[in-house]
Amino acid sequence: MPLTAEKPSTGTLRAGFNYIVDTGVPPVRYIDWPEMAHKAVPPQYRQVEMTVRDGRPLRDAFRLDTHGFVFVDHDTRVKDFTDEAERARVYDLEVQALIRKHSGASEVVVFDHTLRVGDEAMQKTLNARPTVKGVHNDYTETSAPRRLRDIVGDAEAARRFNKRWAIIQVWRPIRGKVLIDPLGICDGRTIPKKGFIRVERRYRDRTGEVYHIAHHPAHEWYYFPQMERDEALVFKVFDSDAGKPSRFTAHSAFDDPGTPAGAPPRESIETRTFAFFGS
Repeated sequence: MPLTAEKPSTGTLRAGFNYIVDTGVPPVRYIDWPEMAHKAVPPQYRQVEMTVRDGRPLRDAFRLDTHGFVFVDHDTRVKDFTDEAERARVYDLEVQALIRKHSGASEVVVFDHTLRVGDEAMQKTLNARPTVKGVHNDYTETSAPRRLRDIVGDAEAARRFNKRWAIIQVWRPIRGKVLIDPLGICDGRTIPKKGFIRVERRYRDRTGEVYHIAHHPAHEWYYFPQMERDEALVFKVFDSDAGKPSRFTAHSAFDDPGTPAGAPPRESIETRTFAFFGS
């Protein structure tokens, strides 16, 4: 399949994206293990200016398996996304239904929520993380099955490995409109099968891996400006079916040159799920 395809003209902007540089040495980060931090091997990045298309005019054309993402209207009954109990009681069910609809999965299991806030003081108050301005995909060929085993156990994971499964995420604002640090996402068909650099994330009790992605001129970026609380971006970060056009995504927050002065910090949530296919 060609990496580029002719598309209708849409509004565009130019913005810098932080792409990893392949130094030949796998980067290592220590997440909650400060006494080991001196052994870290920080990743190196270079910023590349890329064209970013406004995806709103094309929203009905995107397909999860084809492009790696879909943009949807998604009303929620959640009042407070920082309330863990409410998320489990209300939002998990909403996310499961949303992903079943757009993926065709027969079963969806929510296993993680991450709040992200652009303001450092608010991060501490809400137990949130900062926005991520580095082109990445959240799981690797190794860490995705490892995470499934971590969550459901070895025996259940072995059973699940017999059929297609995926890790699919849902990203949305949790309060006001996103005016700063929007999320950019790359058409999965335009990402060559190279430039996926494994970055280890070492915790005290486990080791995770993510892919940070090197620059390629074929990458085609989209964003959905001024996303609201009742809108969501659904995207794949792993698919066990190697025959799908898009198995991973490249995504990153970025600096929008059109951000108004004094824009409030972004507040968002990303929800990670296992999607299982077949009866």
